[in-house]
Amino acid sequence: MNLKELSQMLGLSQTTVSRALNGYPEVSEATRARVVAAAETHNYRPNPRAQGLATGHSRCIGHVISAKHSVETVNPIFGDFMAGAGETYARHGYETMLTRVDADGEAEAYRNLKARGAVDGVVVHAPCMNDPRLPVLHEIGLPFVVHGRASGTDTPYDWLDVNNRRAFQEATRYLLDLGHSRIALINGHEDMDFAMRRRAGFEDAMRDAGVTIDPELMVAGEMTEGHGFRNAQRMLAHHAPPTAFLISSIISALGVRRALDARGLRVGQDVSIATFDDCLSYLQNGADTPVFTAARSSVRAAGAALAEMLIERIQNPDGAPATCLWEAELVVGASTGPCPD
Repeated sequence: MNLKELSQMLGLSQTTVSRALNGYPEVSEATRARVVAAAETHNYRPNPRAQGLATGHSRCIGHVISAKHSVETVNPIFGDFMAGAGETYARHGYETMLTRVDADGEAEAYRNLKARGAVDGVVVHAPCMNDPRLPVLHEIGLPFVVHGRASGTDTPYDWLDVNNRRAFQEATRYLLDLGHSRIALINGHEDMDFAMRRRAGFEDAMRDAGVTIDPELMVAGEMTEGHGFRNAQRMLAHHAPPTAFLISSIISALGVRRALDARGLRVGQDVSIATFDDCLSYLQNGADTPVFTAARSSVRAAGAALAEMLIERIQNPDGAPATCLWEAELVVGASTGPCPD
């Protein structure tokens, strides 16, 4: 049954039926109850696009991905985030729009989305230092939330982040307590806020322990398995190789483990590995005994929570900015052990 047929059956105008179903206050409660009951009886579901035209809301959430982060769309971390967010969107009656743009095209994409009324709000991914996207979103008045933080941005905004600095401080201290001092850092791109904070946490712990940091044992880049493998190979060939690795992604940690296997080195005995575990649905860090010692925080849960924050922002555009900082849990697995003599 469509809106016209439902309206004719009730003897009401299409506008009255639409307003009754969308909660407009000028419709009497008696009429609203009659319309809702008829819609349920005849299994009528409003057309979301038509409903959007009537209410001024698209019932759609946008995710704009730049070409410079195009690997992100095939990354299981992004997939898990979207799974958590998508479940929340669906529960609240929202759809998802994913837009890919050129490396310098995000600002224009946001302006177009706003001008067309295509989305009610957006999630900003991979925030960087002094992120230029946030001033644009403030300027055009498009509701948004940030997955992470953007250091150097003065205007308040909604964000959810993991305490990356503390997570890597704790992981580094754990390795130091095991007697390791030649600790290598394999990080994500350090123009991104999370990676900058993880590096700072690593450096804090090393400095507090009075341990010299070797720049040759620090690297940043795309968090792929190959990134971990290639850089671990190079570092293991160093005249004073690391006895432990701290790695920003469990995906890169798999590459480091492959490099150790290629050299006949035993993980957790000859060389230790600590990493960050996003609790990926299709890449679990073991069952009863974790494979890797890791700072653990679910990116799927983050997606669900951030989606709730964005829907609240859409419904309450003038509310105070909401911020949420999660602490990661350090879980000890089979990949770490005392520094060998």
